[in-house]
Amino acid sequence: MQYMLLIYNCEPPEPGDPGFAEALARVNAFADECRRRGVFVSGHPLQPEHTSTTVSVRDGRTLTTDGPFAETHEHLGGAYVLDCRNLNEALELAALCPLAELGSIEVRPIVDVPGLDHRPANVTAGGE
Repeated sequence: MQYMLLIYNCEPPEPGDPGFAEALARVNAFADECRRRGVFVSGHPLQPEHTSTTVSVRDGRTLTTDGPFAETHEHLGGAYVLDCRNLNEALELAALCPLAELGSIEVRPIVDVPGLDHRPANVTAGGE
C-alpha cells in the first residue's frame, strides 16, 4: 500500500547555511534507505506558502487566491510517497526521516480508487 509522508513545521537549512551539507546528506541517506528497501516512489520539498496559489471553481467561475486556502499555523514543507508493506513499515520509515527531528511527519494511506487514472504523462494506456 502506498503512504504519503507529509512533512510539517520543518525549517531545514538552506544552501549556504551552516549545517546544510550535513542536513542534505541525512535526507539523501533516508531516501537511499527507502530505495534500498524498494519502497521509494517519490519525494519533493515545497516552496514556502507565500509562493502558493489556491484555485477553486464556483458557479463555473475560476477563483484564484495567493497563498494557501486556509490560514494555518502548520507549514507543509514537502512529502514522500512510499509503497510499504503496511502502516507499521510506513511509521518506522517516518521515524527514520531526519526531518521528523525538526518538525513532524503525518503518515496517510493513499486511496486506491478503481478506475482512477493517475499515471504519469509519459506512460500510455498500454503501459508502453
